[in-house]
Formats: sequence, structure tokens, C-alpha cells
Amino acid sequence: MSADCTSYYNAEKVLVNEFTCPKPDNDAGALFCCGFNDMKYCCDDPNSFFPYEYGYMWWLSLGALVGLSIAAVVLLAFIITICVLCYLFIATKPRGLDNGLPLIAPGM
Repeated sequence: MSADCTSYYNAEKVLVNEFTCPKPDNDAGALFCCGFNDMKYCCDDPNSFFPYEYGYMWWLSLGALVGLSIAAVVLLAFIITICVLCYLFIATKPRGLDNGLPLIAPGM
């Protein structure tokens, strides 16, 4: 079994000729053509999208999780602050109507 990778232009705009997987210098188990329009390679998993090790992707995911966690904590602190300020604003409002000073002088 083998797969044909069509020719393509890489990121440097250089034409890479069509090749058949597996390449003679690659692993014999790399039977599938994987990659993108500007980078194709032979791989052993037809669902492979990146030629990187999974450890690289794990660290990328870990960094994203840390960033999202920090953003969630900041958002939660902002929401709590807004709720506390709204409560203080409502709790410190005067109750009832204040008619001001009486119009009649006392003792008259």
C-alpha cells in the first residue's frame, strides 16, 4: 500500500515535486500523505495534522489552560467586585423621603 503526495509550493514559494509514500529514506510504516497545502510529509496515521511530537502539543495545551485559568480568575474577581459595589450602593441609599427643613419655625 502507498499514497501519492501531489506537488506543492512550500512556505518559501519553492515547488516540491510529487512523491510517493513511504519515501525510501523514511519509516516503512509511513504509508499516508499528511500535512497541509504548503507542507506535506509521509506519516503512519491518516488523521495526523502536525508533524510534531505530541509533547509539543501538550505544552501548547497546558499553556492555553494556564492562560484561560488566569483569565477566568480575573473575570470572577471583576464580577464579585461589581456585585459588592452594587450592594454597597443600594445598601447605603437613604430610606424614605427626606422633606428637608420644616417650613414653620419651632415654637410658634
